[in-house]
Amino acid sequence: MEYQKPIPVKTQDNTPYWDGADRHELILQKCNSCHEYAHPPGPSCAKCGSTELSWESQGSDIKGKVYSYIISYRPFLPGFQDDLPLIIAIVELDKLPNVKLTGNILQCPTEEVQIGMPVKMIWKEMTEERSLPQWIQV
Repeated sequence: MEYQKPIPVKTQDNTPYWDGADRHELILQKCNSCHEYAHPPGPSCAKCGSTELSWESQGSDIKGKVYSYIISYRPFLPGFQDDLPLIIAIVELDKLPNVKLTGNILQCPTEEVQIGMPVKMIWKEMTEERSLPQWIQV
């Protein structure tokens, strides 16, 4: 069956991030001037404005804690109606507490999700070429 949900578009600013995701590896943009990580990535550092940016691998064993979340009971985009209710979370990374990533928490009853809950990144295959970082409770 063909994948029915929207697939994130690669742009000149985020291609290294999505290329890493497709290899099941978290790659984050880092400012070479102020040494802050930036996510989502952009053409310049959100903190200092520098365009001197690089990309650093964080590996594939990524853990964090739920910083915030919502539970969606209605599909806002086509293809999500079979996944409801959907837990959409902002996760603060354990090794980089200033970096927060958004994704779905899978395999978790809605009544169990809470702020501060430990989670681990997993990779969900969208197509043969594309993977999406998601989260599971640990």
